[in-house]
Amino acid sequence: MELPNRLFVAPMAGVTDRPFRMLCKRLGAGYAVSEMVTSKRELWSSLKTSRRANHDGETAPIAVQIAGVDPVEMAEAARYNIDRGAQVIDLNMGCPAKKVCNVWAGSALMSNEPLALRIVETVVAACAPLSVPVTLKMRTGRCASDRNAVALARAAESAGVAMVTVHGRTREQGYTGLAEYDTIAAVKAALRVPVVANGDIDSPAKALAVLRHTGADALMVGRAAQGRPWIFREIAHFLETGHLLAPPATLDVSAWLLEHLQDHYGLYGELAGMRTARKHIGWAVRDLPGGEGFRQAMNVLETCEAQVQAVDGFLSRLAQDHPLWPAGVNQPVADEALTTTQPVPSAANDERLRQLA
Repeated sequence: MELPNRLFVAPMAGVTDRPFRMLCKRLGAGYAVSEMVTSKRELWSSLKTSRRANHDGETAPIAVQIAGVDPVEMAEAARYNIDRGAQVIDLNMGCPAKKVCNVWAGSALMSNEPLALRIVETVVAACAPLSVPVTLKMRTGRCASDRNAVALARAAESAGVAMVTVHGRTREQGYTGLAEYDTIAAVKAALRVPVVANGDIDSPAKALAVLRHTGADALMVGRAAQGRPWIFREIAHFLETGHLLAPPATLDVSAWLLEHLQDHYGLYGELAGMRTARKHIGWAVRDLPGGEGFRQAMNVLETCEAQVQAVDGFLSRLAQDHPLWPAGVNQPVADEALTTTQPVPSAANDERLRQLA
């Protein structure tokens, strides 16, 4: 399996559904991982899980993240999702949410290395006969005094994991404070399989800095893509040329958002689609001139058609004064020091990503 590039969309619950993944891939992401899917069989038929397992029209490779604590259930969940189109199975040992960690799943598994390793071994054994690679996403450790990412990553690699992603925070941090990259660099130095750096990558300049500091084979972007899915093509352009890409045309952003909304409504239906689309619209307009007032007015609309008309009208009016997306809004501001940066050599990293197969 060869990936188009080394810029990945992070799995985010309630965000990285199929419409959002497809939008990010269209705008420069080379790889996207689904929202986490539960390993509990009794929940597979739920509407929530069926939506998360929807890959209709999605471009390959299709990667599904699974979460749970029972090795056998996790293996069954892997096979279930492979039957429904998954081409990569990702193991969630990075989610810090209390409702996940309270049942010892997600990043809580890093505090139980023997169980974490049994899950890896069992899922790899289930996926190997189907030629489906297994990847792992984790954090740096439980807390600052107990960063065990290197030890767990080594064990996971020995058990057959094909790629490891490390978010540069501990479970205790959640999403507070700053990500640190020394641990990711140590994991990279310790492994032969590709290593992906994740955490606080919110601009092309930051992407370059993280690559240089960690030596990672790829980057994973999460929250920075909310409302700015074109960040992937911005980063790709900067890494290749050393120059910042011009802001997108406002009418182009409008077209991307409106197309995303239609895909979103198609997956969720009228009522749920209208309600869950509010956050995507809010992220897009939050820093725009008049954006907060528009968001408040938009949040009381009760139909998908009304949402579409409101977004179209607001962004069409914005385009009259700002033909390009306003500088400083969900995008980096050009900096002379940044535009002289040399591009990062990628041949070695690209070759490592081909190992994912």
